[in-house]
Amino acid sequence: MPSKSAPKKSIYERYEQLKNLIRHHDDLYHVKDKPKISDYEYDQLFADLLKMEADNSNLDRSDSPSQRVGGAPIDQFQKVPHRMPMLSLSNSYSTEDLVDFDERVKKFLRLEKDSEEKIEYFAELKLDGLSLELIYENGLLIRGLTRGDGLIGEDVTHNVRTIKSIPLKLKTDTPPALLEVRGEVLIFKKDFLEMNRKNEDLGIALFANARNAAAGTIRQLDPKVASTRPLKFIAYGTGETQGIIFSSQQDITRKFASLGLPVLPESFVTCTSRIEDILEYYAEIEKKRPRLEFDIDGIVVKVNSLTKQEDLGLVARSPRWATAAKFKPEQMETVIEDIQVQVGRTGALTPVAIMAPVKVGGVTITHATLHNQDEINRKDVRIGDTVFVQRAGDVIPEVVSVVLAKRPKNSKPYVVTDSCPACGTTAVKEPEDAVSRCPNPYCDAVLKESIKHFVSRRAMGVEKVGDKIIETFVEKKLVATFSDLYKLNKKSLLELERQGEKSVENILSNIEASKKTTLSRFIYALGIRFVGEQTAKLIADHYGTIEAFLKTTPEELEKVPEIGPKVSAAIIQYLQDKRWQTEIQKLLDAGITFEKPKRSAEGPLAGFSFLVTGTLPVKRDEAQNFIEEHGGKLLSSVSSKLSYLVVGDDPGSKVDKAQSLGVKMISWDELKKLIK
Repeated sequence: MPSKSAPKKSIYERYEQLKNLIRHHDDLYHVKDKPKISDYEYDQLFADLLKMEADNSNLDRSDSPSQRVGGAPIDQFQKVPHRMPMLSLSNSYSTEDLVDFDERVKKFLRLEKDSEEKIEYFAELKLDGLSLELIYENGLLIRGLTRGDGLIGEDVTHNVRTIKSIPLKLKTDTPPALLEVRGEVLIFKKDFLEMNRKNEDLGIALFANARNAAAGTIRQLDPKVASTRPLKFIAYGTGETQGIIFSSQQDITRKFASLGLPVLPESFVTCTSRIEDILEYYAEIEKKRPRLEFDIDGIVVKVNSLTKQEDLGLVARSPRWATAAKFKPEQMETVIEDIQVQVGRTGALTPVAIMAPVKVGGVTITHATLHNQDEINRKDVRIGDTVFVQRAGDVIPEVVSVVLAKRPKNSKPYVVTDSCPACGTTAVKEPEDAVSRCPNPYCDAVLKESIKHFVSRRAMGVEKVGDKIIETFVEKKLVATFSDLYKLNKKSLLELERQGEKSVENILSNIEASKKTTLSRFIYALGIRFVGEQTAKLIADHYGTIEAFLKTTPEELEKVPEIGPKVSAAIIQYLQDKRWQTEIQKLLDAGITFEKPKRSAEGPLAGFSFLVTGTLPVKRDEAQNFIEEHGGKLLSSVSSKLSYLVVGDDPGSKVDKAQSLGVKMISWDELKKLIK
């Protein structure tokens, strides 16, 4: 007699059900933040999954949650072209520019002011994370790419697979043949704080901010590192697609959500045909910003219709149909507990505010430079004052203003000391200088900062010799000049605290390796006043040898681009100082030799000078190397001698000066065309 019980499910059916159940709870926990089972119950499900896979080697694990734990490390990142470029947005800090954007869109589409046709806009948060592209083929995640230069990204699939908010398989029975998903990887604020707290307990270096932590994690070669960090992903756009149709930005968001892709909640976006509503949205989000679970730095506004986006097209590397409006730097209130004067390598005495710790933009701030006495007077900053601080450009801490209503009754104006706090020598202030300086060439503070500069990466590039060990060298009287570094020996270093055989060998081998350098790096390392990295390159190009440079005259110096009477006088004063003449000779006697620089004196850019400003699709170093490799020269400021100003996003005041002088401005793409 046949059994009436339900037929037994196959191992494959049970495996698929278990995977789907775990994915469901992953979505509830990591995306919706609404878990419905305990951690113990989840762990039991996961243990069942692992056992099933261990007992059945023929199961398809390609989309299994077990693949998120991280496999073997990779050797290096592979470069992969994007099918469709990942564009950068034009942006500003002004709501007026949003109105201008609306007018530009309507003008380009030839819509009159009284036209009945309305342009609908889609506005969303501008997430402060790392841009990422996910590539799904037939519903399965096959690749994850960074933005890179917008045209070519780095393959970070090994790390992307560890992010639990990213589905390894789209939630649909009819997956598209191809779906490229663009979005942002980020770490939520509470997760970042917890991660740093754990690092502190373990004695591991803390991350500066959540964005850096997310970006650094995605670019790890070992996926096991990424699997332990609380990365999240939020999708907001598409690249190439096949087998799926989107009509608008709003449609993209809704269909992404139905496919199981994490998107911003609808409460964080708006869709409207009135630019006034967009301005209200901008103001509303700016107020909400401190209370959000994650970092943002503005809003993004897009024309909602994808058809109209195609009509609008691109300008340079930015879409005409979208713009970003950033928020001004976040300001927080704190108290100045003290003002201390620091001594720089040129002897400059710089007042620094020591403040009660305060978090600004996810970073704990305790110090901020006050620049000089004039700046202190202008803001009337005093010890004990309550002040507003911000991170200029979301990076450098600065005191914005004083809360006078909270000023202590017994406060006194602060006056920068007239003597060096390190050696006691009376400070000197030249008429054209904003700061006073310690004139003592043997001041320990000046010496420490000078040697830190000498060994730095862009100067002599002495690795394994950090700030702490340099301070120890000076305090123990092992180093009193640059050349003393090349006299250090194993015996004297082993006598220092916390220095073992291996670390001493590393220090000495890196000092030895630094002897092979270039003339420009050597000149820059000397720390001559007003001679920065680019000026040092121009000097090296002009003279060719150290001997020719040491014998120069003011007249010859002023033939070098960017060098006028003021810089020339500082260089001559340095070169005529007997102490520095002796020191340079000692460095040469120690075995320092000069290799030819990698840049070319010939090429399509030869005879032209360049300056880079703003954010380009590539790193600043990469852009500058590109210019030099093709024969171009780099200047450090805008002047009539400048041939081209290469302009990226957020370019700043250099653009205004270039316009006033009639200097030609070009984009990164236009620069690359010059060599073809």
